[in-house]
Amino acid sequence: MSKESLNKTYLNAVAEVATLAGDFAMRYYKSSLEVETKGDGSPVTIADKGAEEVARKFIGKHFPHDSILGEEFGDLANKSANEAIKVDSETSRYRWFIDPIDGTKSFVRGVPLWGTLVAIAEGDQVIAGCAYFPAVGEIVTAAIGEGCFWNDIRCSVSNVSSLDKSTVLITDDRFIERPERRGRWQTLAESASVARTWGDCYGYLLVATGRAEAMIDDIVSPWDAAALYPIITEAGGIVSDWNGDLKHLGGDIIATNKGVASEVRTILSAS
Repeated sequence: MSKESLNKTYLNAVAEVATLAGDFAMRYYKSSLEVETKGDGSPVTIADKGAEEVARKFIGKHFPHDSILGEEFGDLANKSANEAIKVDSETSRYRWFIDPIDGTKSFVRGVPLWGTLVAIAEGDQVIAGCAYFPAVGEIVTAAIGEGCFWNDIRCSVSNVSSLDKSTVLITDDRFIERPERRGRWQTLAESASVARTWGDCYGYLLVATGRAEAMIDDIVSPWDAAALYPIITEAGGIVSDWNGDLKHLGGDIIATNKGVASEVRTILSAS
C-alpha cells in the first residue's frame, strides 16, 4: 500500500474510532454518574472507561498489530483492555493514542465542550488524528498530506495577522503548577481582542476551523496532544511547545494560525 493510500486509510479509521467511542460516551452525558478520582487528581467515570474499551476493541479487530496508548488503560496490548500487558514499542510500527473523554470535568457537569481524541503515529510521527464533539455535533479529522476536514468539509485556520484582532484561548489560566507563566498569559490576553477559557480539545477545534487564532495549554499528556498535531498543521497552523519547538506528543502546547504565531510565542516565552 502506498504512503498516500495508507494515510487515507488511517484518516477514515481515526474518524470511525473516535465516533464509536464518542457516541458511547454520549449515552452517559447529562446522566447521574459516579465520579472517581485518579492518582493524578483528575476525574474518571464509567463513560471514560467504556468509551476507551470500545475504541480498543475496534483497533484490536481491524489493526491487530498496532499498539495503543490510552488515558484510562495506559499502554496495553490490544488483546483486551483489561489485560495489563505492556507493549514493546519496538515491535509495533504503528501506535494509537486515545483520550475517550477529553474534558471529563466539563462532561460530568453537563457542559458540552468535551471531545474524544484519537490519533495514529508511525514511530514518533503522528500521521492522522480526529477530535469528535458529539454534544455539539462537530468532528474534525486530518492526516498528513490529506488536509483537515470539519464535518467532512475541508477547513483551515484563519488569516488574521494582528494579535489585537485575535481570539486567544486557554484551558486553565490559573497555572497551578507553573505560576511563573501566569503573567505571560495575562500579557497575551490583554493584547488580544478576545480571551476565553474555552479549553481542553474544544479550543483546538476553534483554531483549526478559523474561529480562534491561538489555543494554549500548560500541561498536556500524549493522548491529549497527538491528535492535535495533524489537525492544526493540516489546517495550515503551527503546533509547538512553549519554547517554540515543534511538539505533538505531550508536555505543553501552543497552537496558532500562521499570522500571529511569532507574536504569541514571543510573549509566552518571555522571561
